[in-house]
Amino acid sequence: MTREAELREDLAAAFRLAAKLGWHESVGNHFSAAVSDDGRHFLLNRKWQHFATIQPDDLLLLDAEDASVMDGPDAPDASAWTIHGTIHRLAPAARVVLHGHPVHSTALAMLADPVMKPLDNNTARFFNRVAFDRGFGGIADEAEEGLRLVRSLGNHKVMLMGNHGLLCTGNSVAEAFEDMYYFERAAQTLLLAYASGQPLAVLSDEIAEKTALGWEPYRGMADAHFAYLKSTLRD
Repeated sequence: MTREAELREDLAAAFRLAAKLGWHESVGNHFSAAVSDDGRHFLLNRKWQHFATIQPDDLLLLDAEDASVMDGPDAPDASAWTIHGTIHRLAPAARVVLHGHPVHSTALAMLADPVMKPLDNNTARFFNRVAFDRGFGGIADEAEEGLRLVRSLGNHKVMLMGNHGLLCTGNSVAEAFEDMYYFERAAQTLLLAYASGQPLAVLSDEIAEKTALGWEPYRGMADAHFAYLKSTLRD
């Protein structure tokens, strides 16, 4: 199987798994994966196809430098091009870019203080490792929005988009998907803790950083987890 074929299979699986996990929103949101080393050529879902139906051959192969794609019959939606086209063009290290509105992550993004407080293993996984975009200006379909998101993302792999949603990047589909999985669970845990109305037992910076570093040897879990999840699509 070629590199592109493998990416198509994994990315299409990520869409369908996101639908199973309830991370999709109607027929919007978008995932992408760079095919070329420079990030210029990348795979992206076509406009308004439900996540649950996406197969490898449905994915568009686009050129981040060629905006004329938006004039074609299979054009992605404008916000998909603005976000993913800009990131792949200007931040090629972000090989895979998953953007969605998982409910708990999005609820956290709505708070005046959206910081993921380190309370347990999962929340501490993201300690000092999340970028924040606080410049929400409506539907992200203008060029400046894409440029701002690239600046906000910086060298981070996870970005909480204020009043908007979640964006996770990675070297592989499995890696980015695992961060989205854990961030959504962590956001759910944090919001439940907030809802209790009780004081939070926030970890010290020292223990939070130690816990975050402790996750590094477990990064290989992403491949095993994603492989299992993919196998459930055949059930």
